[in-house]
Amino acid sequence: MTFAGLPDRAWILAHIPHQGDMCLLDAVTAWDEARIRCTANGHRDPANPLRAGGRLGVMAGIEYAAQAMAVHGALLAGDAAPPAPGFLGSARGVDCLVDRLDDIDAPLDIEAERLSGDARTLLYGFTVSAAGRPLLRGRAAVVLGAASPSTS
Repeated sequence: MTFAGLPDRAWILAHIPHQGDMCLLDAVTAWDEARIRCTANGHRDPANPLRAGGRLGVMAGIEYAAQAMAVHGALLAGDAAPPAPGFLGSARGVDCLVDRLDDIDAPLDIEAERLSGDARTLLYGFTVSAAGRPLLRGRAAVVLGAASPSTS
């Protein structure tokens, strides 16, 4: 697939289900068939929808990574067809290298690499960093083609 330029926030909003403030990514800075790299600045925003108790804990970085994975799927699907719907099935081997994200002054750099996958599940490795400093890393399984789990 050919894509002119790198996707910005408007493109991301048009291609993933996360809308408004819940869309956490600002832009894609690089991508290929196996990897994606995105940037985000909203982690310092007091109105960030993932804040709890006045702070944004480092585990919120998993959602930033999951959204980067969704954008990667949309880029790989191209304009011919929408990407397969999916949801985060699990996160494993997560290393939290800081306690929180809201006190990080630099923009977040979110990287995800597709490690394996088939028609039903994908496995990504991810790292959330700022100014070259890793903040959170791990692996995430994405389940495709299924409705998200019920919250009732």
